[in-house]
Amino acid sequence: MLAALGAHPWAYPMLEVAHLLGVALLLGNLVLLELRVFGWGAALPVEPLARLSLGLAISGFALAAVSGLLMFGTQPGELLANRVFTAKMVLIMLAGCNAGWFHARRSLQRQDGTARALMTLSTVLWLLVLTCGRWIGYV
Repeated sequence: MLAALGAHPWAYPMLEVAHLLGVALLLGNLVLLELRVFGWGAALPVEPLARLSLGLAISGFALAAVSGLLMFGTQPGELLANRVFTAKMVLIMLAGCNAGWFHARRSLQRQDGTARALMTLSTVLWLLVLTCGRWIGYV
């Protein structure tokens, strides 16, 4: 299958589009939920909004992960030697740990200062992941 990515001129670029779509779904929905936790759209109940936005964010992450793994498979040696790629993977791990902490402490129910700090940290981490993703090809 990885050979097919190089055989067709549109295969790899379409994989990149799928990857970016996944990142957009992930980040867009996390920012939407963050805005609600910060008080914007206070008329919207948090729980239903969280179910919708987190479901879409998880779908986006899955799409980005699958497409990212396929892209990684086309040049693993080069990517493993790339410091920006390594930084991106560490940032993804940190974002996952942050999400685990956020949900383990039931931050959506609390919506306190710690919840807002964790949501802000999440957005910053994912923006750094996005930045690293764009830099990989230039280092």
